[in-house]
Amino acid sequence: MVVNLDLDGRVALVTGAGSGIGRACAVRLAEAGATVLVADVDDVAATEVAAAVGGRPVVADLSRPDAADGVRGDVDVLVNNAGLQHVSALPDFPPEKFAYLQRVMVEAPFRLVRRVLPHMYARHWGRIVNISSVHGLIASPFKAAYVTAKHGLEGLSKTTALEGAPHGVTSNCVEPAFVRTPLVDKQIADQARMHGIPEDQVIEEIMLERAAIKRLIAPEEVAELVAYLCTPSADLITGASIPIDGGWTAH
Repeated sequence: MVVNLDLDGRVALVTGAGSGIGRACAVRLAEAGATVLVADVDDVAATEVAAAVGGRPVVADLSRPDAADGVRGDVDVLVNNAGLQHVSALPDFPPEKFAYLQRVMVEAPFRLVRRVLPHMYARHWGRIVNISSVHGLIASPFKAAYVTAKHGLEGLSKTTALEGAPHGVTSNCVEPAFVRTPLVDKQIADQARMHGIPEDQVIEEIMLERAAIKRLIAPEEVAELVAYLCTPSADLITGASIPIDGGWTAH
């Protein structure tokens, strides 16, 4: 399905847009006519993607509380996508790493939402899409910080939806399972080395074990769902948590 979407004259901010899901979202929203602010901690990646989509690079370290202060407030579409992972058993989980993930994946979205809402309220239109995860709904061992952050993002999204509804602003979470991104490719390679098995076996027996549809998700599939949530057809979809997980959470 290709979504018919017209964002001509709109400004979209996508975080973590230097690669993976964020890049796919930047491309898709630019195709729809939006001016895309390509935010990433990697200045080279942000500049490259911005040039490719005719947008503007925003170099931002979202672990810094003041990062949102340097972002334009006149944003019509906000895609909170930036994220990272750290895997460790709870007794060994570094507290500083736990706090770092919360800053990037919960506090930064809060600060960005807070910054852009006045503009959205003034225009009586806005779309906030939070790239959550199946781990916003369920947990996995050894991912305490990531699971906690995604659950927190879900709560922020729902609160934003309730406050934004009278002002024409929607807020939703998209919840992918494993997406074929550079981050996941690295996890595949690491697990193949750790278990002494081929990478294909890692995908089939570890990553897709709980999925009913046995394939990884393409970033473009996530971006298309993000685009749909910006269309007039999605005006009544708000406060929702939408899995795109091949049936993982159907169990």
